[in-house]
Amino acid sequence: MKKHIAYIALAFVLLVPAFAQKKYGGATKPEPQISSRTGMVSVGWWERHAKLVDRAQAGGFDIMFIGDSITHQWENKGLKVWNEKLAPLDAKPFGIGGDRTENLLWRLQWGLLDGESNPKLVVMMIGTNNTGHRMDKPADIAAGVKACIDEIQKRKPDAKILVLAIFPRSAKANDEKRLNNEAANKLIQKFADSKKVYYADINKVFLTDSGVLEKSVMPDLLHLTPDSYHLWADAVIPEIKKIYPGK
Repeated sequence: MKKHIAYIALAFVLLVPAFAQKKYGGATKPEPQISSRTGMVSVGWWERHAKLVDRAQAGGFDIMFIGDSITHQWENKGLKVWNEKLAPLDAKPFGIGGDRTENLLWRLQWGLLDGESNPKLVVMMIGTNNTGHRMDKPADIAAGVKACIDEIQKRKPDAKILVLAIFPRSAKANDEKRLNNEAANKLIQKFADSKKVYYADINKVFLTDSGVLEKSVMPDLLHLTPDSYHLWADAVIPEIKKIYPGK
């Protein structure tokens, strides 16, 4: 672990000045997460990335969940559900709060798929922060997701990938941010070939019949409650077993 942390620390020293001086490169341009307030990469983000690199490179898992804070919270709000329903599938989570497609792409290039990291299946849900932070165009978000798919396939050609539709956000179906995510999803689903890359839209489990997202499911209309992680797990496990039934 010390070796991995030293590796990330060196990258921090070398790369932070460069990233602090550059402008946003787009959803497909790999870069660490940069604070809009300081224009710098936070120490906390680097430390979290180092922790996940150490976890990944230690191996010992078949299924890798990657994404942003919604995935990150499997280790907090969703931990009980994770231990009960997903850990038995030999799965481990690798989310970082606030990540956009370009940040996840950077992480895939910088350690998550190195060492003993050899997932049989990668479950990915990313893109809502591209909408929430900058209102990226749906085509740009989809291109960022495709870049992540391509990176996984380049580094782990035998792994299968399950791309989840970006989860719903905002209360009403006609909200601008909800519509932006949905438009991106329509493009993202086209990347599935049902051989190596699969797509699943489980979003209806979070919504009422009329498409309303209630605060009992997502209190801030973005992040799941502890109980809502049951909804995610129960919806995604059948999709996982279709692709990777396990050992």
